[in-house]
Amino acid sequence: MEKMIPHRLSILGHPQRLAVFRLLMRRYPDRVPATELAQALGLKPNTLSTYVSALLQAGLVTQERVGTSLRYAVHMDATRETIDYLLMDCCRGRPDICSPNLHPSPIAETVMRNPTYNVLFICTGNSARSIFAETILRDMAGDRFQAFSAGTKPRSELNPFAIEVLEQKGHDVSLLRSKHISEFQGGDAPDFDFVFTVCNGAANEECPSWQGQPVTAHWGLPDPVKVEGSDAQKSLAFQQTYGALRNRLSGFANLPIASLDRMSLQNAVDDLGQLNEEGSAI
Repeated sequence: MEKMIPHRLSILGHPQRLAVFRLLMRRYPDRVPATELAQALGLKPNTLSTYVSALLQAGLVTQERVGTSLRYAVHMDATRETIDYLLMDCCRGRPDICSPNLHPSPIAETVMRNPTYNVLFICTGNSARSIFAETILRDMAGDRFQAFSAGTKPRSELNPFAIEVLEQKGHDVSLLRSKHISEFQGGDAPDFDFVFTVCNGAANEECPSWQGQPVTAHWGLPDPVKVEGSDAQKSLAFQQTYGALRNRLSGFANLPIASLDRMSLQNAVDDLGQLNEEGSAI
């Protein structure tokens, strides 16, 4: 293992290889198609293949073939092994030197002051999926959660099919609007306890790190806005997206957050991100 650490660090020392690795970390535990990786990072397929091959040889990522598509994911055991080695060897196991958890997380502080958690849902357009999530959580468990949503490239108006579904489900849509993520990055923005991306496009983008180390997860779902066909087919796609998010958020709202350690909580929200409309793993 010790012989592999310098090799892994050398591989990650290359900016573009590091960019591939970081994107896969943001998408964990998803397996990301090579075509999507190349598009998100602006790389030619053969260039991406070179970078991924180096990461594979270092044991930092895994590869899986699905039909004609190659998909990649972070090898989390190898990643933890590398980080643990740095902490134990370079930092001599001293938390006062290297621990990333010197300061209380917003979740710990929230439990101490009041049991209301701030949750942000991010998508690209902030016109459907993230709006669904914000509205569902607000109406499902508004006594425990303050829900917000934003887009990295928000649309000027909400999708009419999304609004129709929300109204059919009995939600108040009068105050909903598309918002840019920058609204939640200033000094007067809420301190978030949880940040979820609900579309692959937003997860693939390079976003600033959130102050206070909120728990983050990727709950990617297909974009119902892109569904073609009749109005009935489009409406069905929005209904399915709403159902999948409601399933995930029902599980999230019922988590015993205050009694879970951070790793258990992270694993729980990662698992919820794999549920579909029927409550089965994707």
